[in-house]
Amino acid sequence: MAILAGGLVLGVGAAITLAAWTDREFASGTFGSGAFSLVGSPDGTAFSEHPTAPGAALTFAVGADRLTPNATVYHLFSLKLGTGSNYGADLTLTSSGTGTIAPNVSYGIVDVGAGTSCDASAFAAGTSVVPNSTPATLTTPDEIGTLASLSEQRNYCIAVTASSALGQSQTGSITWEFLGTSAAPIS
Repeated sequence: MAILAGGLVLGVGAAITLAAWTDREFASGTFGSGAFSLVGSPDGTAFSEHPTAPGAALTFAVGADRLTPNATVYHLFSLKLGTGSNYGADLTLTSSGTGTIAPNVSYGIVDVGAGTSCDASAFAAGTSVVPNSTPATLTTPDEIGTLASLSEQRNYCIAVTASSALGQSQTGSITWEFLGTSAAPIS
C-alpha cells in the first residue's frame, strides 16, 4: 500500500511539473475600411459631392436654352478625389438624355488639363474623352490645409451641339455620369 501511495504522490508531482511548463503566444490585428469619394465642380474651384442624378447644375453659355440648328455651347466640369480618400479612382464616363431635344443634340468631352477655360478654342486644344471608356485615374486626394497644387484635379470641357434637324420648342436634358471605381491605395 505504501508503495502504491508513493507512486501516486510521484505521479501527481509529475503532472504538476508538466503543467508548469506551458507557454502561449498571441497575435492580433486591427482592421478598418478605407475612405473613397469623388467631388465635382461646375466652375473648377468650389467642389462638393453630387452622388445622384441630375447632379451639379451646369449653366451653359447664353443661348443653351434656345439653341438653333448647328449651334454649340460649352461648359467646364472638374473632378478630384474627396478629402480623406485612401484610394485612387478610375473614372468611367456615361451619359443619358431625356426629352424631345435629346435625339437632336450631340456632345463631346475633352480633358483640358490644368486649364479651366471651356470654349471653342479650349475644346479644340483638349484631349478627347470617349464615352464608356476610362478617361483618367485620380491618385492624389484633396487635403484640407495643404497647397492646392498638391491636389489632383481633372478639368473637362463639355460641348453640346444641336443637329441640323433640330425643331422648334424642343426641350430636355443630358446627364453625364463620371463613375469612380476605387483603384490602388494611396500611400
